[in-house]
Amino acid sequence: MQGFDPLGDSDDGTVFRDVIMLALLGFVTIVVLLLPHLNPPTKQTDEQQPGNIVVELHWPDDMNTDVDLWVQAPGDKPVGYSNRGGRVFNLLRDDMGHINDSGNLNYEIAFSRGAPEGEYTVNLHLYSNTDPRKIVPSQVVVGIKLGEKAPMRVIHREQVELARSGQEVTVVRFTLDKNSEVLPDSIHDLPRRLRSAHSFPTSGPAGHNG
Repeated sequence: MQGFDPLGDSDDGTVFRDVIMLALLGFVTIVVLLLPHLNPPTKQTDEQQPGNIVVELHWPDDMNTDVDLWVQAPGDKPVGYSNRGGRVFNLLRDDMGHINDSGNLNYEIAFSRGAPEGEYTVNLHLYSNTDPRKIVPSQVVVGIKLGEKAPMRVIHREQVELARSGQEVTVVRFTLDKNSEVLPDSIHDLPRRLRSAHSFPTSGPAGHNG
């Protein structure tokens, strides 16, 4: 008869349990180490969210007219249909009247990322007008929002009458301080051409050629 070894089965069981516990501990450790990579936390950056400054243009929906919005932020290039993105501004919509337009609205909109200190310019350019009505009434609204939950505050609202193809009008120029507040008495409309690098059409159908 085989003798009883008091260390035999007991030691084997203990070793087995130790191996299982070590393996489980190793698995849990690996999972814990991988969790941040599987679901990384949102990085905090200094990049401003879009929509701090919003410029909207609207002209009569029943007019087959191509009006272009041009905007320029301090230290940046002019932004319009042929350069739809800059360091600060982006043109969200380029509307050419009734051409390639599935909707019934005539409007363009540009928004900024942040509101850096300096002077801003908002221009309108009448690319072409095939409507029998020669005058194109165009409504421009400029708003600013400081903070994610802050309401949009209107800086400037104006209706501009465009009368001929190729006409470019400075609607408003204004200056923001380092706190993104409008400087007193900085709002004016002294002309500044933003589309000067392009030739202006004098007639012909609506359409952007670059």
